[in-house]
Amino acid sequence: MTWRPVDCHAHSTFSDGALTVAEVAARGRARGVRPSVADHISRDVARTIGSVARTREYLDELERHAVLRGGEFCWHDALWRELPDDVVRRFTHRIGSLHAIHLPNGTLVRAFSRRLPAGLTPSMYMEAHIAEAERFAREMPVDILAHPTLVTLPFRGHELDDLWTEEREQRLVDALFHGRIAFEISNRYRPHERIVARAVARGVRLSLGSDGHTAEQVGLIDWPLGLARRLGVADVDLYDPTVHDSRVFHRIGGT
Repeated sequence: MTWRPVDCHAHSTFSDGALTVAEVAARGRARGVRPSVADHISRDVARTIGSVARTREYLDELERHAVLRGGEFCWHDALWRELPDDVVRRFTHRIGSLHAIHLPNGTLVRAFSRRLPAGLTPSMYMEAHIAEAERFAREMPVDILAHPTLVTLPFRGHELDDLWTEEREQRLVDALFHGRIAFEISNRYRPHERIVARAVARGVRLSLGSDGHTAEQVGLIDWPLGLARRLGVADVDLYDPTVHDSRVFHRIGGT
């Protein structure tokens, strides 16, 4: 069988995507990828799946189509903790996102907010961000960290080395390694090559994700795949929910 890459991260109209599940599947196949749907499952995202009952309906719909069954869960939101095991088992893979992080005083800083707490510096924010990522990797039963280098909006224009020091990069990839969580190469929020190379050197598996919300974006993983290949990662070693072990399944007592 000819190998095809997996787009592990795409959205449908069940959350904030523009395409139906059937359209996501068709768009992925047209681009030569194995499609999945990984909609937002959280009470703290606009246009989201916000309850256990709605999650069951979502999975019912996915099971009617030839797609992998993913979900994107916000670390800072409690809904992922409330899903019963019979629901969790129906996912082929689960994605965690740091859409918000806590400062040491408990203040929540959101990734898409344009306002920051008074006095917050990039260094202070990044130290809190990495600490949150380490806790995420210890506690959250997911298979993939989405867009690992996504930071809060006001700091996205800062110099790379002011945010991502080598020590911070190493702490992140160490956390993912010990948590057995894949590092997503996101086409939408593209990571810098140095941190991806560091993840590869540490033995962290890579995942490909379009984070597609529109017909133009879904299934578009040429850049992530090209980066993985440039770093010497074999195609078959990229995260594939149908092949590689699921951390989620083992956390709920699977064999």
